[in-house]
Amino acid sequence: MKPFQPRFPNNRVQEDAHKINRRIKAAEVRLVGDNVANPGVYSREDAIRMAEEQQLDLVEISPNAEPPVCKIVDYSKFKYEQKKKDKELKAKNIKVVVKEIRFTPNTDDHDFEFKCKHAISFLKEGNKVKAYVQFVGRAIVFKDRGLTLLNRFMEVIDEYGKADGPFMMEGKRMIAILSPKKVVSKKLEKSEKTETNKPSADKNEKEG
Repeated sequence: MKPFQPRFPNNRVQEDAHKINRRIKAAEVRLVGDNVANPGVYSREDAIRMAEEQQLDLVEISPNAEPPVCKIVDYSKFKYEQKKKDKELKAKNIKVVVKEIRFTPNTDDHDFEFKCKHAISFLKEGNKVKAYVQFVGRAIVFKDRGLTLLNRFMEVIDEYGKADGPFMMEGKRMIAILSPKKVVSKKLEKSEKTETNKPSADKNEKEG
């Protein structure tokens, strides 16, 4: 008695999201798309033959339709485009996180620098930042200090974030909302990586 032979060896099991070519079981399919001169219903065999003549694949895109809807495409490119669309859709659905940075009119230099570093870190991670100056009690008379502080803050983080609009007053808070400069951040990281990998002049002189 011969041992049981699996239909597909382990290294050939297909886990594709779509049925293609002879994996399609329907007797008839509806062909659509740019690579079909006359869209309509064809037998599975005719549809596969049309795909093979163009050195492409028959891909089932709507299996629950009657008959199933198929396209004639390069399946590798088709999968790549699908992954790209899925990635873009996920990116759009990512929840925007807003991190808060709190100042007062009397924030000292050390505390200011510490909070700027936090803000830059948040922006690098792709988060928005809500920076505000809190005026407590009679400190509201020092609005000029708050404005100066926020302008100074904007100068420090300019390479990493940009203001969504002008500063706003909400009650006793002067607020600035910032979004990350993603392109700039990537360039800076690349530049920093290049500088890190660059051999030092002293080392080259010793080797020479």
